[in-house]
Amino acid sequence: MKAMTYRGPYKMRVEEKQEPRIEHPQDAIVKVELAAICGSDLHLYHGMMPDTRIGHTFGHEFIGTVHEVGSGVEKLQVGDRVMVPFNIYCGSCFFCARGLFSNCHNVNPNATAVGGIYGYSHTTGGYDGGQAEFVRVPFADVGPWVIPSDIHDEDALLLTDAYSTGYFGAQLADIVEGDTAVVFGAGPVGLAAAHSAWLMGAGRVVVVDHLDYRLDKARSYAHAETVNFGQVNDIVRTLKKMTGGLGADVAIDAVGAEADGHVLQHVTSAKLKMQGGSPVALNWAIDGVRKGGTVSVVGAYGPLFSAVKFGDAMNKGLTLRMNQTPVTRQWPRLIEHIRAGFVSPRDLVTHRFPLEDIAEAYHVFSAKLDGCIKTVVNV
Repeated sequence: MKAMTYRGPYKMRVEEKQEPRIEHPQDAIVKVELAAICGSDLHLYHGMMPDTRIGHTFGHEFIGTVHEVGSGVEKLQVGDRVMVPFNIYCGSCFFCARGLFSNCHNVNPNATAVGGIYGYSHTTGGYDGGQAEFVRVPFADVGPWVIPSDIHDEDALLLTDAYSTGYFGAQLADIVEGDTAVVFGAGPVGLAAAHSAWLMGAGRVVVVDHLDYRLDKARSYAHAETVNFGQVNDIVRTLKKMTGGLGADVAIDAVGAEADGHVLQHVTSAKLKMQGGSPVALNWAIDGVRKGGTVSVVGAYGPLFSAVKFGDAMNKGLTLRMNQTPVTRQWPRLIEHIRAGFVSPRDLVTHRFPLEDIAEAYHVFSAKLDGCIKTVVNV
């Protein structure tokens, strides 16, 4: 089959690769139709994720058609069109039984925290991802869902991670009706979080980013107020002025570690180069909410090399909530919202590339060229 393969930082190409095979009775093989590039894929692309091995295939957002099923698969049949959550989970362990699918205990021998993730290095289990013609889907009876006939393919694709994660970020924030919510990051997850904050009852939504075209999208798509942190002297002070000196009720960190090493303005007003785990947005969130507020974290973090302002969070009495998204828990309500016309995930898609041009797709997405917000790969 043709598959995107990693050759080192900033180096990838489409190569002929062995097709995946059934390795366990509960496996399925899915023929990929659409995949997407996620902001967290850039941590891999830039060589910032440990144990990303040569030849690994990225891609944790994909939909496709069931090509083959193992003898133990009961709910799927060959020919079913499915959307596959980025989480790989068994469905029966201690954590899955409590709906913590992203923390499954049985699918990732290399970690005690996160479960399995498609195409996200051997730190998350070493599973090849969906930026390929075929992908092996373990525990096929508990992860994939048959795509409803009235759901657009690109809506289904964005539900496999980006939109579900943004919705989960707003959910974790425990928004009370009328709350002011500030969202850090105007990528697809941040835009979804900002839009979802209204669904949770927010009375005011503010989005913080440094790219004008993404802030334009935040205004048009999420109907949010916006702040360009590159154009203010102190983003925390600016947010305090916007909220009567108190700070926002909730903050959602949809940035995580800066994947491109971009130079940001730190809360101390010093300029510094971002490290792979630098928590600048998280510290802004801690400083930018009011005392007794809530900080929700759905941005991707690796090892932290700079200190989180945990003492400030403790002294302010903040509630910190975070996790990798248990994707399928979000689907019933999000499908209802799509059907009702309340959300349209596919409106976040700005660029589409064939699999053969995936190296160019990563370059455009990484460099934020041509107003790129979300990239879809046609397989």
